[in-house]
This record gives sequence, C-alpha cells and structure tokens, in this order.
Amino acid sequence: MGAWARHIREMTNALPPRFDITRAQIEQVVAAFYAAAREHPGLGPVFAAHVTDWPKHEAKVADFWANSILHERVYDGSPMEAHVKARNVQPGMFSTWLSLFDRTLDRELSPQQAAAWSALAHRIGRSLRAGVVDRSTLPGGIPKLR
Repeated sequence: MGAWARHIREMTNALPPRFDITRAQIEQVVAAFYAAAREHPGLGPVFAAHVTDWPKHEAKVADFWANSILHERVYDGSPMEAHVKARNVQPGMFSTWLSLFDRTLDRELSPQQAAAWSALAHRIGRSLRAGVVDRSTLPGGIPKLR
C-alpha cells in the first residue's frame, strides 16, 4: 500500500468508536436481530417483501452500524431512501423494530453496550420515522391517500 493510500485509510478511522464494541459483536447483533425479525409476525413480512439475499443484507446493515459506531466508513447507502422506497414501511413499525432490537441488544451485549447502542438506534429511528411520516402526510398531519 502506498503512503497516500495508507494516509487515507488512517484518516477514515481517525475518530474513536462511540462506545466499546467490536466489529464481530456488531455482526452478531445484526444476525441475531434479523433471525428474530424474520420470525416476527409484523416485521417478518415487511422484510420478506424486500430481502432475497439475507447474508448480503446483514453485511450491508453491519457496515451501516460499523460506520455509525466504529467510524469505519464502509457503508454505502441511504437508510432513509431505502425505507421510503420500500413503500410498505409505516411510521408505527419503528416502535416495534426498536423494541425487538432492544431485546436483541440486551441478550447479546453487556448492559453498557446495549444502552449505548440502543440510544443511538432510537435517535436514528426517530429520524427515519420522521422521514417516513413527512413523506406520508400533508401539512397539519393529514395522511396522504396517494
């Protein structure tokens, strides 16, 4: 690797992680969450309508979390765009998703790790929910029917 490439690589990891966690732990949480989500009566059908390659999807989501937590800069995508384009993601689903995610975090991680990741997930969830709600309502909160 050349000096410039090494410099760029070092710069992408210049920020410290948001909290103490490894990439392997992130991947384990993502796998455990999606195993539970596939079985969930409300979330399972939503994911099944869009995900045909679970290993690829889980790898992309693990990259998202590694980017968000470890600052790895490996994720390429837009969660907001993906949720809006899905067209079957409703604002109320985020509470269900976050509840299942919190239970997964509690099972897979230490209490400190689970609390830190949960706070981040809830902040991101509020943003995503707002984006979905804003696109599905007119001024004054009136639902768009088309």
